[in-house]
Amino acid sequence: MNRTLDKLRRRGPGLALVASAVLVAAGLSAPAALAADDYTQSATQPSAGQVQLSFTPTTPARYVDVHYTGVPGLGQQNVRMTDGSGTWRTTVGGLSSGNVLDYWFTYEKSGPQYDTPHFGYTVGGGTSAVAAPTFSPPGGSYPAAQTVTIGSATAGATIRYTVDGSAPTASSPIYSGPISVPTSRTVNAIATKAGSADSAVSSASYTIGTQAGCPTQSDTPNFGPNVRIFDPGMSAATIQAQLDTDFDNQKDTLTAQFAERRVAHLFKPGSYNVHDNVGFYTSVAGLGQNPGDVVINGDITVDAFNASDNGVALQNFWRSAENMAVNPSSGNNRWAVAQAAPFRRMDIRGGLQLYPASYGFASGGYIADSKVSGQAASVSQQQWYTRDSALGSWNGGVWNMVFSGTSGAPATTFPNPPETTLATTPVSRDVPYLYVDGTGKYRVFLPSLRTNASGPSWANGSTPGTSAPMSQFYVVKSGDTAASINNALAAGCNLFFTPGIYHLNQTLNVTRANTTILGIGYPTLVPDNGVNAMQVSDVDGVRIKGLLFDAGTTNSQALLTVGQSGSSASHASNPTTLQDVFFRIGGQIAGKATNSLIVNSANTIIDHIWAWRADHGNAGTYGWNTNTADTGLVVNGANVLATGLFVEHYQKYQVIWNGQGGRTIFFQNEMPYDVPNQASWNAPSGVAGYAAYKVGANVTSHEAWGLGSYCFFDTNPAVSSYHAFEVPDNSGVRFHSLLTVSLNYRGTITHVINDTGGVTPSGTVPVNVVSYP
Repeated sequence: MNRTLDKLRRRGPGLALVASAVLVAAGLSAPAALAADDYTQSATQPSAGQVQLSFTPTTPARYVDVHYTGVPGLGQQNVRMTDGSGTWRTTVGGLSSGNVLDYWFTYEKSGPQYDTPHFGYTVGGGTSAVAAPTFSPPGGSYPAAQTVTIGSATAGATIRYTVDGSAPTASSPIYSGPISVPTSRTVNAIATKAGSADSAVSSASYTIGTQAGCPTQSDTPNFGPNVRIFDPGMSAATIQAQLDTDFDNQKDTLTAQFAERRVAHLFKPGSYNVHDNVGFYTSVAGLGQNPGDVVINGDITVDAFNASDNGVALQNFWRSAENMAVNPSSGNNRWAVAQAAPFRRMDIRGGLQLYPASYGFASGGYIADSKVSGQAASVSQQQWYTRDSALGSWNGGVWNMVFSGTSGAPATTFPNPPETTLATTPVSRDVPYLYVDGTGKYRVFLPSLRTNASGPSWANGSTPGTSAPMSQFYVVKSGDTAASINNALAAGCNLFFTPGIYHLNQTLNVTRANTTILGIGYPTLVPDNGVNAMQVSDVDGVRIKGLLFDAGTTNSQALLTVGQSGSSASHASNPTTLQDVFFRIGGQIAGKATNSLIVNSANTIIDHIWAWRADHGNAGTYGWNTNTADTGLVVNGANVLATGLFVEHYQKYQVIWNGQGGRTIFFQNEMPYDVPNQASWNAPSGVAGYAAYKVGANVTSHEAWGLGSYCFFDTNPAVSSYHAFEVPDNSGVRFHSLLTVSLNYRGTITHVINDTGGVTPSGTVPVNVVSYP
């Protein structure tokens, strides 16, 4: 008998629902029903938007759980059914005509528990759907090629499949017998039958190859032509000339914002008398183990550089500074940025100005693990988040300034001034970063997990943690394909992405625990042919930092998924971390993706993401029917923490949070600008518009601090949204310091959260709610 199953059974019926989810996550299942007549099941429609699922075992059961997918905006749901005279029932809501509900049951019989096959139901007309395909063996990591069988519980169904990660269509190959999976790939399948609705698409990702250890890579690698490495022995004039050349290429908002150039400036330990203006897609970083190992006697500057910016920094995206000390030339360093511009592990020996020299607006930024000895002044910054840092003092703020674990931060005074402060950050882990050791070899430092943190991780000398040699990293450079990258992952390598554009014709499969994927210079992953860009298994300790996912022209279901649907294993002691990971739908290319990020793994830390459906960009790359995207972030995992969450302009819910125990510290959002009319943008519940942040109806534990949502319905100012935040009303779901704004009075938001908070007024004035409930 499978020992995992045996242990789960012995723990009793109280853990059966958790056990079912664990089995799904592990790619296992309980034994099939003892006989075909062991139960009966049915699906009926009590109303247009509801389906009632019923299950009657032939002998009494102590519990019955139903698992289902197919509700728009929700991942897999696992629900304990309600017993009524021997028949167990659950009603599923939030459905519309044409939705395909895929469902199956787990039930107890005389001690053991059993799983049924999958069943399907199409909403509207009572049409049964074909049962979704299943795979044997399930997706996962295997040392050698696998022979995969695909089946459907619906007799006589035709199965079509693909092996490149794309969605199967009527022209895809028909499954007629076991298929070979000789190398890493994603297999998708759909089942059809005349007179029935098509099944949902099933997917299984396979990683083939030994993971005994990464073939030894160089400890002094060639990082390619887009990485500048500066040495203190070089003349200041030579370094400055290179910095200026790169800035001239990356500076202009009109021409460089959506160009393909990517660059990184890396400074070896020592002192430098230079001034680095930081343009688009530019990473600037020190190569010391700690920030004080690289000292810039000058400035690391972002400002409203271009005449076309009209003195504002609202489009200063995609640039970063990390792991250096700066002695500012004028006493203050300027870092006037908007989204996707992290400022990490910086030691500013003076003041820090977060606004343009013109005092024009900037639109939201992020500081972590840094020290500012003087004053950090936001002035015209609209919103900002500072984590695990030390400030001499803080000044200013327009709508929403949030701090956690930061000494020198102001006390909570929201909404006047609009500042919200948490004494500590519940869980955090500094980013992995590249450095040079005393022998000249490159290594990647892996900081330790912190709980209830306050102040920089390096405040007492060095950041606690471990390091890994570059010999364990495959350096991804121009010319690498999805196949070569997957081969490196399958061989047990970590990944180091250098600046560039990487087109993917298959999903990147991250299956090994403690894999580190580190990017510099905004390496950009573009999925082609509708594949999902990256899939992370439900394992411990994966670290992903510094990537930009840019949707391809064929719709992807998701750009990045962490954990399989139904994942439930705890990763509290060693979570997956997503840091400075950004998503873009449109702008550079006419991209499409249903979801940008799906998090199924428990305890995941989402530390600074910007998920953005473009409201501007290259001609022909944006528009309501062009760069289509439903949702920026879907969280199904339990106890997930988001610190610094920026999600904008998606066409339905911006964020859907279904997992229990979730927490968010700082949320910045704009609703879509280009809604054509109200009729096309009403939520399934019937209310006007989609909430920016929706907590699932079954969630009983969730907390969030410092949230802002803004509307600018520029295409049709008659459009409105009933509320920005939609949450279940119970004492375990709590929100603090939240607001709405109508920018230039282009449309309205009627309430802030549920039915609380007034309609947004004219004058770009916020409506504030201090706490809810």
